[in-house]
Amino acid sequence: MPAVLVFGIFLILIAFSVPIGIAMVAGTVAPIAITGYGGSLTQLVFNTFSGANSTPILAVPLFILAGIIMAEGGISKKLFSFFAYFVGRFSGGIPCAVIMTCLFYGAISGSGPATAAAVGAMCVPFMVSLGYDRTWSAGMVAVAGGLGVIIPPSIPFVLYSLATGVSTGALFLGGILPGILIALVMMIYAVVYCRRKGENRELVTKTMDELRAQGLGHLFLDSLPALLCPVIVLGGIYSGIVTPTEAACVSVFYALFVSLFIYKTIRFKGILTILTSSLRTYAGLAFVLAFATAFGRVLALTRATNAITTFITSSFSNLWIAITVLVVLFLLLGMVMDTGPAIIILAPILLPAMQAMGMDPVHFGVILVCCLSVGLATPPFGLNLFVVGNLTSEKPLSIARRSMPFIAAFLIALVLIVYVPWFSVAFLG
Repeated sequence: MPAVLVFGIFLILIAFSVPIGIAMVAGTVAPIAITGYGGSLTQLVFNTFSGANSTPILAVPLFILAGIIMAEGGISKKLFSFFAYFVGRFSGGIPCAVIMTCLFYGAISGSGPATAAAVGAMCVPFMVSLGYDRTWSAGMVAVAGGLGVIIPPSIPFVLYSLATGVSTGALFLGGILPGILIALVMMIYAVVYCRRKGENRELVTKTMDELRAQGLGHLFLDSLPALLCPVIVLGGIYSGIVTPTEAACVSVFYALFVSLFIYKTIRFKGILTILTSSLRTYAGLAFVLAFATAFGRVLALTRATNAITTFITSSFSNLWIAITVLVVLFLLLGMVMDTGPAIIILAPILLPAMQAMGMDPVHFGVILVCCLSVGLATPPFGLNLFVVGNLTSEKPLSIARRSMPFIAAFLIALVLIVYVPWFSVAFLG
């Protein structure tokens, strides 16, 4: 009965469009207030504060802040020019350079919407000027922006680590090959599309000749500070010099140094605006994170997690049948629920069942994040659709229609990621 109250009230409130944080609080309080089971209100308050009083949790706002600084610093333009130098002259090369930029910018921002905003603001107008369709270009950026939550350092992987205790460093390693695979499949589709539909080769060639006239040395030196950011952050983590939280702090100071003193694209007086923007981005998620510990504690006391584990292991005799059902569930939830809260809620509930059936926790985390990242570009609430729509003055649904082939390419890669665990665990030894 207490477990039913927790999930029943939570799901009913979600169905009535109550904010996820409020629904989580209500589901947590319900069994305590109605049945007296699940601890006490004093314990609830204590667990909430202990959930917020965590050193690893600091990595989330710090990575958000670093991503916003890099976006304001115009880093995406430097990255795009570097990648376009190598592939821009080929058929479909410009869209491929955009996808590469999203992939690499994700290694800076750790956020899907931040990647879509930073890359889309520069690349979509540039592609339109070369004759590419506006909504097609916007749809590509909306889907490719989802790479920002898969390629490390990824904020959703940090959240998954906080919710389950799985190593953040291992999750970061697990996201490298899946992110590259998804980008490659999307680039293959982009090349096929451009060859079938045609491009303004004369204009593209002229523009690329102007870019290449700057010389590889100049472009490399100009983009080197941006290229070094993920190298410094991830290299620091895997060499053991810094923890993921410390690496997030390093990324903030590095982003400030590059933007203030090397590229000189932001000024000191603009830092307050950047801090305000990052605070607004993190505030809602912080509320959910604080109550996640209390929510998980009540789930444990009401034996809800054990009940779900028993249900899944008894209902599905095969691990891959169970994960197929969950993948469909994740894809549907991604359409209506933001990535962060979904991970905080689902991961601690479902991971014990998957581990009981023999699944690697890193592989499960990669699958969960990849599935939810698709939701960033799917209606009705795909956040990237609204981000890119605001940038391009296009309707989100119009962008969603043109993004479907890219989503199909994403799903092809997802099938390999789900059923070939090697992609997620290859670097784990």
